[in-house]
Amino acid sequence: MPRVKGGYTTRRRRKAVLKLAKGYYGSKHTLYKTAHEQVMRSMQYAFRDRKARKREFRRLWIQRINAACQLNGIKYSRFINGLANANITINRKMLAEMAVNDQAGFKALVDLAKKGLENAPAKEVENVVVLTKTAKASK
Repeated sequence: MPRVKGGYTTRRRRKAVLKLAKGYYGSKHTLYKTAHEQVMRSMQYAFRDRKARKREFRRLWIQRINAACQLNGIKYSRFINGLANANITINRKMLAEMAVNDQAGFKALVDLAKKGLENAPAKEVENVVVLTKTAKASK
């Protein structure tokens, strides 16, 4: 069987990895093996953190909405529930934007949420019968 030399394909693959490793410290940007290890690790971090960024932004939006709600005398959970009862669908990103840049508009939403809480249909409470075992006399 003829010997296969690492030619064009191998060189192209290695150059692509070294290009991705540009700017890394020490041998991580010059030696293929260490560069490949670091690039793979960096890609794992990037994948993980793209997901984490979405969570972090949602937390930030909720904190901003909560702070604005506190200034308007309502809790965050009651505000969101009131908006749902009033059939107002607006995402948290836009609510946070309004809380920071448009206090008057946010105040109007708070008023609508309070009305939604007042007009909310009462939840039906079912009568629950609790049966307890009584100890029978043995004789």
